[in-house]
Amino acid sequence: MSGAKWLLDTNVVIGLLKRQSAAIALLEAQQLNLGQVAVSQITRMELLGFPGLAQEEEAAILAFLGNCQILFVDEAVEQQVIRLRRASYCKLPDAIIAATAQAHQLTLLTLDQRLEKLATQL
Repeated sequence: MSGAKWLLDTNVVIGLLKRQSAAIALLEAQQLNLGQVAVSQITRMELLGFPGLAQEEEAAILAFLGNCQILFVDEAVEQQVIRLRRASYCKLPDAIIAATAQAHQLTLLTLDQRLEKLATQL
């Protein structure tokens, strides 16, 4: 892992791009440096796969993602997803994001309290 400490959930990235105070406050509380963040490939797919995404929105997302490390679903993440899904009911994308944070020993930053709790399980 090349210096990443945090994994950003999709809702945090959207909040930052839209300059929402809750997302900004979350990152300021962590004294976050964009050089130390990663996102799951699921987050990248959710952001770029949004229906009706305008060209300027896509450019902003790509610029933001260019500052982040992208973490892919590998065997370790897959095994953690399976454990999470067996232990609690959750949506597959949420399980993948939480498992990515766990497998890479990163702190998940999310505005979703349920997902935050899931990320600390197991």
